[in-house]
Amino acid sequence: MATKRAASSPAPEESDGMIIRPLGAGQEVGRSCIMLEFKNKKIMLDCGIHPGLPGLEALPYTDMIDASEVDLILITHFHLDHCGALPWFLEKTTFRGRVFMTHATKAIYRWLLSDYVKVSNISADQMLYTEKELENSMSKIETINFHQVTEVGGVKFWCYNAGHVLGAAMFMIEIAGVKILYTGDFSRQEDRHLMAAEIPPVSPDVLIMEATYGTHIHEKRDVREARFTGIIHDIINRGGRCLIPVFALGRAQELLLILDEYWANHPELQEVPIYYASSLAKKCMSVYQTYSNAMNERIQRQISVSNPFIFKHISNLKSMEHFDDIGPSVVMASPGMMQSGLSRELFENWCTDRRNGVIIAGYCVEGTLAKHVMSEPEEVATLSGQRLPLKMSVHYVSFSAHVDYEQISEFVRVLKPPQVVLVHGEATEMGRLRSALVREYEDNPNVKMSLHTPANTQAVELCFRGEKMAKVVGVLAAEEPQDGTTVSGILIKRGFKYHLMAPSDLPNYTDLARSIVTQKQCVPYKSLFSLVGYYLRQLAGEVEEIKDNGTIVGYKAFKTVTVLKGVQKVTLEWTANDTNDMYADAVLSVLMQIEGDTTGNALSVALSNATSAGKYDDSDKFPVRLFKLLVDIFGDARVARLPTGDSMSVTVDSNVAVVSTRDLSVDCDDETLQQQVSGIVRRLHAALHPCKAVLKKEAVVVRDEPVEEEELVA
Repeated sequence: MATKRAASSPAPEESDGMIIRPLGAGQEVGRSCIMLEFKNKKIMLDCGIHPGLPGLEALPYTDMIDASEVDLILITHFHLDHCGALPWFLEKTTFRGRVFMTHATKAIYRWLLSDYVKVSNISADQMLYTEKELENSMSKIETINFHQVTEVGGVKFWCYNAGHVLGAAMFMIEIAGVKILYTGDFSRQEDRHLMAAEIPPVSPDVLIMEATYGTHIHEKRDVREARFTGIIHDIINRGGRCLIPVFALGRAQELLLILDEYWANHPELQEVPIYYASSLAKKCMSVYQTYSNAMNERIQRQISVSNPFIFKHISNLKSMEHFDDIGPSVVMASPGMMQSGLSRELFENWCTDRRNGVIIAGYCVEGTLAKHVMSEPEEVATLSGQRLPLKMSVHYVSFSAHVDYEQISEFVRVLKPPQVVLVHGEATEMGRLRSALVREYEDNPNVKMSLHTPANTQAVELCFRGEKMAKVVGVLAAEEPQDGTTVSGILIKRGFKYHLMAPSDLPNYTDLARSIVTQKQCVPYKSLFSLVGYYLRQLAGEVEEIKDNGTIVGYKAFKTVTVLKGVQKVTLEWTANDTNDMYADAVLSVLMQIEGDTTGNALSVALSNATSAGKYDDSDKFPVRLFKLLVDIFGDARVARLPTGDSMSVTVDSNVAVVSTRDLSVDCDDETLQQQVSGIVRRLHAALHPCKAVLKKEAVVVRDEPVEEEELVA
């Protein structure tokens, strides 16, 4: 397995970069698993195993990804190299996304993988999953019809018929207007029961396509069938047994139709039995009968008269115990690459007799016995390790339902995709196909095509930069905007579509609703509350007073921020938005400045501003000016003249400060109020009589002994 790459920060949602990374089927055939990443969406295309490798080695390189980040899995068909790892990924990883496949694929997937679990020739601890885990995975799989458009998290996808096998699909995926077509395995040639793969009516921006056969060109169907039946006839005529390794589903049904028809036309062969050796035979046939509408017109016409999958000359063979191996016979047995199971057992029994023959009827992956015997070695190794001479004849007649070069060339010529990513092909064949396609279009100025042949875990990075458009709806769309007009509203993104609307239209076009957030903030405050009003006027100009029974209990600045008086605290309230938040910050800074002033500077500034503005110039008497200043700061209700004539009082929260205008003394039990009022008195006096204040300071410095204050004033 590959070394897990270091975690990277997730791409921004609006990134224009697309990454296509094969975790399997990159310059190889087997374990198809392609990761598609675009616009912060992660999609897995197929999740198969490698038929030639055991246990965990057969898995795709899923350690390159975080399974919990995968949004969607699309499975093209039921072959093990495309879906064999799916139960493991669903049951043994952190994947929590959604999985889709066609109805026929899901029906056959269940039985095919169950058979794989039973016939796998490996120990229990190496098994990828159990029968129970396979069963549990079924409930997580959703089905989709051909051409049915489905959307998951802003990703649209639909599928076309791919030929190849019953239920096989090609997926067209659309993300933010960019279309990606993943073919999986497909065939453009109609056979006895399957229709040819469709060519989508829309051209994709990216084509991810199989390259299994490279530049090879298949035999014509009639020539291939004649050669196939001729080889079987020859083997029987020499008294031999004919083994045809096949997968339980797929090409097996095509070969059964050919053999049943050939036996019907050759009475001399009807004494020779044909066996379809698969534990799934009966179940598979019922699935094929159920989904006959997914087959070609020939089968649909025939099934209305009689079921073509009820064979007259073919018998089902569940196991070797039911097989009477006497004389010539034809046996179709699974699996198709003879890794294990009944096909492997029959091959080991028959390979030493030169009268017998084996016909490889489909594509074989490197590392499998079927691929090995095609080179006709002198000896082969059994599952037990014994060496046996290979004397039986070996024939290769490809009924593999994959596209050849002619079909690929036609497919690409119609779609003309600007980006082509080749997968599911050996490196050599893939390279040849790439070179052939390059040569085909290099002299065509109307077609600009880039071809990529990534190896496993190698990323293909593409960039799709497009304009983003927002549709104006609701009230904003009532009048056509003129050039230069600014359109203001709320931009809503749903999936990869944008809409601009007025806030009042949110309930009409979305599931959203408008809400008003009121902010409240409590601030410790022990200073004079009247100072708040004074400084807010300096800050905001006009300040609204909030009264309760004639008493000021709060102020409202900037017409938005309310400051309410509390017990040793003040509370700020405002409706939250960018502007009001800024006003609230300004008011808060004023409160913090007043509360943090322990030296009386706040009062000094207030006093200086008042006197410099000439507010008290109408009187030259200190007591009159002091009274007016105290009223301005504390309010008219809190300041009163005392009967003595040279004194006045300030009342705050039941605390009374008595001010003597004769000696500037302040008598108060509350230390805080005493300091604040005393500061006002001293600073006003200093502002009105600066020379006396300087004289007082200098006298204190010059003389060592105490000096009476009356003496300095006099």
